Amino acid sequence: MAATTRSANAHWEGSLMEGAGSVSLESSRVGTFDVTWASRAESPDGRTSPEELIAAAHSTCFSMALSHGLAGAGTPPQAIDTSADVDFVPGTGITEIRLTVRGKVDGLSNDDFVAAAEDAKKNCPVSQALTGTTITLDAALTE
Repeated sequence: MAATTRSANAHWEGSLMEGAGSVSLESSRVGTFDVTWASRAESPDGRTSPEELIAAAHSTCFSMALSHGLAGAGTPPQAIDTSADVDFVPGTGITEIRLTVRGKVDGLSNDDFVAAAEDAKKNCPVSQALTGTTITLDAALTE
């Protein structure tokens, strides 16, 4: 299978602290989003940040990997809900990513779900790309 490429473009004007920019999702063309230093290091106020975009990518990739692993084991999920919280410390960088996943999977024990989630965390391509960062996981089945 051939590789796929997805693209985004960023435009920035001015200094880091006083400047502003935007990022456009070129491949999907779903939108252009404003970004500033304040939206990254303080309050979003309707703008995004690189960390929010990483959180979106990570939560999506992880959910897909977990769904695939569960289906491959004969226990396809009815639902997977994942959140990713990415911590950014100015002057230090990204310090931690916390994945939280809740799943509805008929016929699967909570322990087996947690094991499948750990495997997905280790093997999803975004997790692998972010190996320089601490990634934690809170996984559980829902009723």
